[in-house]
Amino acid sequence: MEHTTRTGTPASAPSPAPAGTPASAPASAYVFRVARPEDGDAIGAVDGSFTTGTVFEVAAREDGFALREVAVEPPLTKVFPDDDPEDGEDDGGDGDGDADEPRVFVAADADGVLAGYAAVSYSAWNRRLVVEDIEVVPAHRGRGVGRGLMERAAAYARECGAAHLWLEVSNVNAPAVRAYRRMGFTLCGLDTTLYDGTASRGEFALYMSRPCS
Repeated sequence: MEHTTRTGTPASAPSPAPAGTPASAPASAYVFRVARPEDGDAIGAVDGSFTTGTVFEVAAREDGFALREVAVEPPLTKVFPDDDPEDGEDDGGDGDGDADEPRVFVAADADGVLAGYAAVSYSAWNRRLVVEDIEVVPAHRGRGVGRGLMERAAAYARECGAAHLWLEVSNVNAPAVRAYRRMGFTLCGLDTTLYDGTASRGEFALYMSRPCS
């Protein structure tokens, strides 16, 4: 998600707009719709990288885990490799193979240019809508695009009869964690080994959920 899980990303979620970005446009300036085949190239070209001055530190204890946000200096810049599980593969999820094919929603600006997208899938056995991936083009961050995409996903979740939305995000993606919290998500679990064997080794997966209402 922000896949799942860029959420996953894991999902990587929108972070603040880069310096020099033009004045913000309201989310109402964008059209949110289901993706079309011709959107494929633009979706694949979205830059999901981010820079953060804080990360979430996960410390294992005998009786559980402690999580706290800490500063990093210099700021950390994360670029997702093609095989990163936070870049479109859900490796922390349901495991029963009953999830529907992903449904992809996009946001387009007034000129029809893609500003972001969200890929979701519905898992019937536990009535979970998994946010597989959510990305916002850097020039459009901080304008409500990520929230608009998430609300479109939430509407689809209700259509499916989902009980909740769920996503995965890396502990270093503090901008995404904060954004998801503003969207109503809360921490519901973590995995300290999910990224072992990948280019993101050393990072931890945080799981977040939001009830459908």
